Amino acid sequence: MAKTDWKAEAKALKKKLKKAEAKLGGGDIAPAKVKAVSPLAPKGGFPKLPDIAGVEFSAAEAGIRYAGRTDVTLIRLAPGTSVAGAFTRSSTRSASVLDCQEKLAAPVPRGAGAAIIVNSGNSNAFTGKAGMVSVAEVTGAVAAALEVPASRVFSSSTGVIGEPLPHDRIVAKVAELRDDLDPKGIEMAARAIMTTDTFPKGASAIVQGEGGEIRICGIAKGSGMIAPDMATMLVYIFTDAKIAPKRLQTMLSRQMDDTFNAITVDSDTSTSDSLLLAATGQSTAAEVKTGPVAKAFEDALRGVMLDLAQQVVKDGEGATKFVEIRVTRAASPEDANRVAMAIANSPLVKTAIAGEDPNWGRIVMAVGKSGAAADRDKLKISLGDMVLAEKGWRSRSYSEEDAAAYMKGEELVLSVDLGMGRAARTVWTCDLTHRYIDINADYRS
Repeated sequence: MAKTDWKAEAKALKKKLKKAEAKLGGGDIAPAKVKAVSPLAPKGGFPKLPDIAGVEFSAAEAGIRYAGRTDVTLIRLAPGTSVAGAFTRSSTRSASVLDCQEKLAAPVPRGAGAAIIVNSGNSNAFTGKAGMVSVAEVTGAVAAALEVPASRVFSSSTGVIGEPLPHDRIVAKVAELRDDLDPKGIEMAARAIMTTDTFPKGASAIVQGEGGEIRICGIAKGSGMIAPDMATMLVYIFTDAKIAPKRLQTMLSRQMDDTFNAITVDSDTSTSDSLLLAATGQSTAAEVKTGPVAKAFEDALRGVMLDLAQQVVKDGEGATKFVEIRVTRAASPEDANRVAMAIANSPLVKTAIAGEDPNWGRIVMAVGKSGAAADRDKLKISLGDMVLAEKGWRSRSYSEEDAAAYMKGEELVLSVDLGMGRAARTVWTCDLTHRYIDINADYRS
């Protein structure tokens, strides 16, 4: 009889159990507090994402804040990977954000590999010099385990602000994370980075390049403290494209304003917003430079970014309505944005939406307080294809019954025509329910 390798079997079983646990997910509230999945979540669950050659994932339970949930993920990137990033502009940004910004600005060792290490449960923000020590300990441990330069290990942390990061718990899991790396482990990673999220977020696209297809896929977390200058978000996007780091960064920066900087849940900007975009260069397609392929690639990248950004809004804490706000004919782009965000962030507008009340007077209020150029007699407000108000008064075609019926939908479009110029802006938000208060009142308990 062949001798059973019990150690190998135990390790395999542990890995299977870990994957099953990761599929159950969890949030940054106590596991005992069961969370209902957002009614706006994608109906098909987590999407099937294409494998990206040169990217591997693993997840583990480090007990950073709560026991019984995966809360740390490791991502290994192939040698020669180009990395770009975008981060919060908060003046109190976290130690991980500061470290990533410094590393992305530094020269890249030729042909070096890279890695990303992420934890949930603790943001490592407003933790003084100790926060930078924690980053150095974690990234140093990953660098040693994967044999990559420490300057190419990027870290992210999300969770409670102002508490020291128990980095020793993460460091203790690095070897296990390394051994469990799997090119098909992206869903585990998406779940491990969740905090108050109710569902993991993923999106993908495929572009036909010269000589082969180019794949793009990404994951994100985010649910509350969502506002422009990104959000309380962590976003990781991967592609097998061959593309120079500067071109990759240019494309990413160019698409931020109309995607991740066009969403808001509660008007609050996080200390920890981070987006990392990695291109492994493993596709058989020719290098992305200029021309039709470059345009198609950037359009596809924008599509993935927008999909993830909108999923974040759909998972807004306590959200039951997804709202698109379209502002047109503003005097300037700045005015268009002022009006859009004044409406999107107004507690009065958002609570009316939650109550399914077509109270267009609150939209009039938000336009007026925005500081943008506006004229009562030129203003037109619409809900879907229904005109609610125009020419300084309620529209003659207005029907309270029809407007109230429209408000019962899960996805709403609210349009404001300022009649002042040619500038436009579209942003996305959600309603404000009592559940938002419940979640944030109990966040640390």
